[in-house]
Amino acid sequence: MPSDGPSRSLAPARILVRGVNWLGDAVMTTPALARLRRRFPDARITILTAAKLAPLWSPHPDVDDVLSFDAGEGVMSVARLLRARRFDLALLLPNSPRAGLEAFLARIPRRVGIRWPWRDWLLTDVVAPDPRVVKMRRRMPAEVVERLRESNPAPNWGLPSPGPESHQLFHYLRLVESLGGDPTPLPPRLGILAGEIDAARERFDLGTGTRWIGINAGAEYGPAKRWPTASFAAVARDVAARPGHGLVLFGGPSDKATVAEILGGIGTTASPIRDLSGRTSLRELAATLACCEAVVTNDTGPMHVAAAVGTRVIVPFGSTSPELTGPGLPGDPRHALLKSDAPCGPCFLRECPADLRCLRGIAPERVIAALER
Repeated sequence: MPSDGPSRSLAPARILVRGVNWLGDAVMTTPALARLRRRFPDARITILTAAKLAPLWSPHPDVDDVLSFDAGEGVMSVARLLRARRFDLALLLPNSPRAGLEAFLARIPRRVGIRWPWRDWLLTDVVAPDPRVVKMRRRMPAEVVERLRESNPAPNWGLPSPGPESHQLFHYLRLVESLGGDPTPLPPRLGILAGEIDAARERFDLGTGTRWIGINAGAEYGPAKRWPTASFAAVARDVAARPGHGLVLFGGPSDKATVAEILGGIGTTASPIRDLSGRTSLRELAATLACCEAVVTNDTGPMHVAAAVGTRVIVPFGSTSPELTGPGLPGDPRHALLKSDAPCGPCFLRECPADLRCLRGIAPERVIAALER
């Protein structure tokens, strides 16, 4: 074990937080950042993040500076960038060996991360995972197929149901707790300004006299997370038939065909519809989600963003687990996290090797009923 020294006995003046690389995961780190700020109120906190996520942190109330790296940028390049800043402490939110190597090569004297294979030697403070966490793994396609053939499969793959401590949000809080911070969870929050929300309303014509319902039918992770497009279209038709309601369709450039299919399934309606697929920056996405009363979405980055800006979300879960990566504060009753009784979930696969029954088993009527509640 490393010995105590000045870097441990004195409060760090310059803290590096190595951020995670996926949008939803980044949102789930915000409670840990808030607790880190409260633990070291006088420190200058810098986040290192992939360039695609840099706008998420500028501005953010718990981050002073943002450093970013491009996709494909080498470890040595990042290490040189960090070394010039002379950080006292590095808090490594990802479990990757690369995150540890960046901080090690940058000669940051104190490097804190969760115990993980192939990288513990790069850290000065190795934090043990919470022993109460129920570990769930990605299944092999053959396991899924075999399980569907069983006549009476045990629930949840025969594992205990995950408790609140298994949620990813607590993984990040545990790191801050190792530094003396308060591990009590907070709702994830983003630093979206009121002026940004007003600008989004004006740009996309989202008047306050309409009850806007968002539809987000994409999922970058893979098709095993995507509720059928026809089901989204059924919900959109129902919303469009309700007086005083309007639809906002979200998505990236690759989701345009899906959005067009949903629009084609709505039919003639007098309700206002806004197609924003491929039209919003990251911060505009967050601001526009804040304009919605509720959002029907797959388990994907915008789901977490919507919850973090205060919008209610209704989510059909398929290959993934709401107990592990659900939106907002775990157990928040505002959100509706829906699952089917498919015995093969969660499998955590990108593509379903069978018939996608985990998602097809969630009827549009369940989502509509959740919206009405």
